[in-house]
Amino acid sequence: MSRHGLSIGIERINDEFFLSFKVVGTLTHEDYEVITPMIDAALAKVKNPKISAIFDASELEGWELRGAWDDFKIGLKHGNEFNKIAIYAKSEWMKIAAKLGSWFISGEVKYFEDYKDALDWLESV
Repeated sequence: MSRHGLSIGIERINDEFFLSFKVVGTLTHEDYEVITPMIDAALAKVKNPKISAIFDASELEGWELRGAWDDFKIGLKHGNEFNKIAIYAKSEWMKIAAKLGSWFISGEVKYFEDYKDALDWLESV
């Protein structure tokens, strides 16, 4: 039996947003059908949102092909709105994914193997 789960948190203070994602298993197109409208709705009424995000990929096994495409589309649509994205994981392939992700957003993307270090970096100016 394969485990699959997705948790999303969205906090807003004025024009600043903090997004948190935790994924267990494989990200699917169906997951993005949940994630994308939530992000779009949260950002819709803010003229120039500033987003910091933490992506807990410590239990991520990968993406379905269509899910990977959905992820890419979110990056293209909202990439200029991200200040920082911290990726928490303990895998070499996620370290590489963090470097690739930085090509598609205007802010910083950084890989961490310690969750607290990731949060501290997001909170630093």
